[in-house]
Amino acid sequence: MREFYINGNEAGQRFDKYLKKLLSAAPNGFLYKMLRKKNIVLNGKRADGTEKLCAGDQVKLFLSDETFETFSGAGAAQSGFAGLRDLKPAFPLTVIYEDADVIVIDKPAGMLSQKAAPSDLSANEYILHTLIARGELTEQMFRTFRPSVCNRLDRNTSGLLIAGKTLRGLQETAAALKDRSIQKYYRCLVKGEVKECSRIDGWLFKDARTNRVTVLPEAAEHAVRIETEYGPVRTGNGYSELEVHLITGRSHQIRAHLASIGHPILGDFKYGDPVLNRKLKQALQVDSQMLHAYRMVFSDGREFTAPCGEEFERVWRYLVALM
Repeated sequence: MREFYINGNEAGQRFDKYLKKLLSAAPNGFLYKMLRKKNIVLNGKRADGTEKLCAGDQVKLFLSDETFETFSGAGAAQSGFAGLRDLKPAFPLTVIYEDADVIVIDKPAGMLSQKAAPSDLSANEYILHTLIARGELTEQMFRTFRPSVCNRLDRNTSGLLIAGKTLRGLQETAAALKDRSIQKYYRCLVKGEVKECSRIDGWLFKDARTNRVTVLPEAAEHAVRIETEYGPVRTGNGYSELEVHLITGRSHQIRAHLASIGHPILGDFKYGDPVLNRKLKQALQVDSQMLHAYRMVFSDGREFTAPCGEEFERVWRYLVALM
């Protein structure tokens, strides 16, 4: 018999979803059969799996050790946990803000937000490693809840990335991002001198085969509406630094939207000016777009900022010195 008590990160979810994490290798039919036969009980009573779990709830599994080990995926969980625990980060995590529920980091350009392939090392793994090293994420917790990033940045976009450390943090932040009560602002370096603030909208169509988006002037099948605000921070010599308010958050929105109005982001090899980008790469070894998630404003008044960094300044100095 195995006995577990629901903690704060596990509370709030359906019982069957918890069991599918705890016994990740078990077929659904097996889980519901064990519930019907009372081989799995909640607070000493029969359960059907639809119950909403609360902190302190007791779960008992009347299963043999062999059955539990087979279906719990314990070996994979242990291996995954050990791999994260023993991770050797290439550089320390830059934490901008942290409380009991969330952590906000400054992601460097060149790093994925989340894995795209099993072998990838992303910001999410760096965050998990940090929490494990501090003792805030144990192997037992790791089996049924894993902290995760809530927003995504392109690999070559730097800046503010927020992750939920707890289920509450994950759910509340995801909801706030979805209903746009978290305002997101970016800084970017673009071709062309922008003299005034503007708001633009359109329709964005994504080709999943090429991972490339197209901005359309009107509605079309499979296209989604996008809205972007921007204003100048500084201009000079035919270039501008902009602050962009991302009203809707779609894939590649800022990059494609600004390019569509003649202000491509420097260093953007997918939507930018190829001649200018090659020049920047040759002169300054710029190999990522000059786009940075600069500021987040929460509905409760909290505001977090990540400085754009030396590369922005280095590129800007080069641009204004040209001629």
